[in-house]
Amino acid sequence: MMESTAQTATSLRSRLDRVVGRRDEVVRRVEGCQTAIAELNNEEHLCQLVAELFRQLIDSEVNEGVQAVESLLTEGLSAVFSDQQISVRSEVGVSRGKVSVDLITTQKQADGTVSEGATIDAFGGAVTTVQSVLLRLIVVMRRGLRPVLLLDESLPAFDANYVDAMGKFLRLLCERMGVDILLVTHNPALVEASHKAYRIRRTPKGAKFDLVGGK
Repeated sequence: MMESTAQTATSLRSRLDRVVGRRDEVVRRVEGCQTAIAELNNEEHLCQLVAELFRQLIDSEVNEGVQAVESLLTEGLSAVFSDQQISVRSEVGVSRGKVSVDLITTQKQADGTVSEGATIDAFGGAVTTVQSVLLRLIVVMRRGLRPVLLLDESLPAFDANYVDAMGKFLRLLCERMGVDILLVTHNPALVEASHKAYRIRRTPKGAKFDLVGGK
């Protein structure tokens, strides 16, 4: 009887030891999981801080870039249309997780009223052409491309009163920004503003370039 009781006690002790061992293992695993969860929470918090920092840096860069574009476009419009109060402002937003920028052209009338809208819809070809030339130039500069613009009859919408001012503005861009502009035109006013001007004529042996102007 005593032997049977001793065997039972030994068996129970063995089972208890196994249970305690399993409990200790579970406790260690739980503690390990809690540590891992704490580390992941810390990493998540750090990632959130880094994401916020990047967002602020991107917002700052976008805002600085947009302000530079606004300034350049407004300066260009003022140079060409000096008798009008035309400027450009931007609306920066987020669409589908990406930053979007809309450029709005504004014109202040003599009576104080202000009209604004998308350039191509509200202001016609001349204003659109000035902005188009400047935006292409911005892309060239930002991407580190060779500073060359090719304009093939790109100024047909200009009123005769503003052609001379546009020619002088293109010349100023070349001088101030170190860009070369190759402009194909039939307009003498633009020829007068150029550094060099050539007339292309056909010959039996092919096209010939004759220097006809520039200063």
